[in-house]
Amino acid sequence: MNAEIALLWDQIKPHAGRFPPAAFAFVQGGLRHTVERIVEKREQNDTAELEETDGGRHVSGQELCIGLREYALSQFGRLARTVLASWGIRRTEDFGRIVFILVEAGLMRKTDSDSIEDFEAVYEFDEAFGAELGVA
Repeated sequence: MNAEIALLWDQIKPHAGRFPPAAFAFVQGGLRHTVERIVEKREQNDTAELEETDGGRHVSGQELCIGLREYALSQFGRLARTVLASWGIRRTEDFGRIVFILVEAGLMRKTDSDSIEDFEAVYEFDEAFGAELGVA
């Protein structure tokens, strides 16, 4: 379990619902992966850096969902969908629920324009983790 999550699990647990500590640690790791990927891509294209927010870098809900897909596939390969499902994550909306629980716990930040709706139907898990990988 991620050290930050372990230290604050008592604070997160009442709001965690069906999500175990590993799901929260995964989303935090996936956020780091996503920021690194976006910064690399923008540097290669000579575009502006990510929006700075209070010393951090802002990632939209859609960008995070895409990054979490890549991160899951890099961490778990063909088992990504199975691992995520074992943590109660079956839709991109579940990523959003976890993010907003982490925001409430002070482990992630959001801007005034960020909302849970940013995570709605970004992609279908069957397509993102199944069909194109040859796993139906």
